[in-house]
Amino acid sequence: MAAAAMALVGLPPVDTHGPLHWLGIMGPTCGATRAAMFTARGELGLAWTYNPLGIAAVVGAGLMTARALWGISTRRWPAWALSLSPRARRVLWLVALATLVMLEVRQQGRANLLMGP
Repeated sequence: MAAAAMALVGLPPVDTHGPLHWLGIMGPTCGATRAAMFTARGELGLAWTYNPLGIAAVVGAGLMTARALWGISTRRWPAWALSLSPRARRVLWLVALATLVMLEVRQQGRANLLMGP
């Protein structure tokens, strides 16, 4: 919903950056708002350039909205249970951490783009 609104009217008129952003230190979520806006506009290449998390957020929100609509209309809520062994959970956490670090490095490499208007 928020991404669709941004697609129509543009980015929020307030500065949502943290203080480190203005020192040139990009976080892993830098550019995600613009990426969500571009995803809602169908400009996936631009969205990916700013931050792949924006695409994932819009897709995830769409899936959750579809799940809610399905549940409301059928009164049956799809639910999934994932049971992982302790080792699989550790591996999943390590993969998530490594992905976050790689995204941080990627975003820092795009600091000039992300600090622009």
